[in-house]
Amino acid sequence: MTDGIAAISSPDLRQSGGRRRELAAATVGSVVESFDWNIYAVLATYFAADLFGHGKSGLSGVLAAYATFAVGFVARPIGSYLIGRLSDTRGRRFALSLGMTVIAAASLGLAALPGRATIGVWAAVLAVVARLVQGLAFGGEAPSVAAYVTETAPPRHRFAFSALSYGGVIIGSLLSFGVLTLLIHTLGKSGLENGGWRWGFVVAALLGLAAVWVRRTAPESEEFHRARAEHGDERPPFLRMLRTHRWAALTVFLNTLGGTVGYYFALVYLPQYAAAYGVIGKEEAASFMTVVLAVVLVTMLLTGAAADRFGLLPVARIGFALPIPLVSVLLYGLRGGWLPFQLVAVVLGMLVATVLGTLNVFTGLLFPTEVRAVGLGVVNAATIAAFGGTFPLLAEWLGHHHGLGLIPGYVTLCTAGPLVGLFTAMRVPSFVTAIREAGERDRQRTP
Repeated sequence: MTDGIAAISSPDLRQSGGRRRELAAATVGSVVESFDWNIYAVLATYFAADLFGHGKSGLSGVLAAYATFAVGFVARPIGSYLIGRLSDTRGRRFALSLGMTVIAAASLGLAALPGRATIGVWAAVLAVVARLVQGLAFGGEAPSVAAYVTETAPPRHRFAFSALSYGGVIIGSLLSFGVLTLLIHTLGKSGLENGGWRWGFVVAALLGLAAVWVRRTAPESEEFHRARAEHGDERPPFLRMLRTHRWAALTVFLNTLGGTVGYYFALVYLPQYAAAYGVIGKEEAASFMTVVLAVVLVTMLLTGAAADRFGLLPVARIGFALPIPLVSVLLYGLRGGWLPFQLVAVVLGMLVATVLGTLNVFTGLLFPTEVRAVGLGVVNAATIAAFGGTFPLLAEWLGHHHGLGLIPGYVTLCTAGPLVGLFTAMRVPSFVTAIREAGERDRQRTP
């Protein structure tokens, strides 16, 4: 189990050019994954009638479009298992290229999909199929990226690589809003509704094809080659693997719980939460979120650099503990009107960024190489589907039942997960070995 960690620690693991290719291969996929996932959501109101038809006040078509968006969450855990197994047996580069090819093909399919006026109900059926296929690919994308970065990042910049690779998610979100803005300015709302929305999926497909090219030029993980030479293609049954690595699985769950609930609340739902209390208009709040996303990206990069400089545990203990007292204070201050929305949004985003900035390598170190992608992937995807994808729905339900005041407590409880995960991670031998070796390297570099 410790052979893979030792491989990561080798100072001669990669030449700098190879490392740049590996980082580019990981990051570009995160950008495309996030862009494809979000472009569907931001364009949904424009293609709803075209693909799903009109209902009373056009509402049924929009609801059907968002329901199809949610279908992707259901497919993610399945994709994590299927593509994760391929990643652990055929290789990281194979899985990363396969997943991105499927994502690009599904986006191209959505761009070319005939409307309801042409093929009737089959337009909606095929849209659901495309999102299911994308959901499967998305489920395998994140764990394969985490495994690849964990195995190929240079030891002295391991968490900087983690932050950069996960930062692609934020970049993809910003790009999706940028493309929407560009389409609105060039085509107008009516132009988007009359087929202009297809250009958003064309951009998604082109980005995906570019990512496939980048990934095909990246080298395979040397650590994976060694694990495959030792274990072959045989892997233990999934449930037995989870029992064997139960502390690792629990830690992935706790970290993902805090990261996904924090992400969907602070970066997706917060404008609606603030508008519900009348402290700011929804449109004004939403327009400020691009600034928040930029701050989140910078904070993630700083967190990764700090973890490399001072060690993961000291940085994580501070960063993971801060949300517990601050989330409720910030939200009650926002609700009471004595804290401005802009300040609350930026600080909440920075709190989430401390978890996201280390997540890829943190979770990657928890599982041995031969089961790394499928182990962390299924737990991660299932947690996102259960707690992240359902958060806006839960928040809306609470709002309609006069329970919006419960959200600060719920978010605080969930964001405490990563701090607890620091304790459960210390029950994982490979993680403890990696932390100890990193500390020894730091002491050797200190004059």
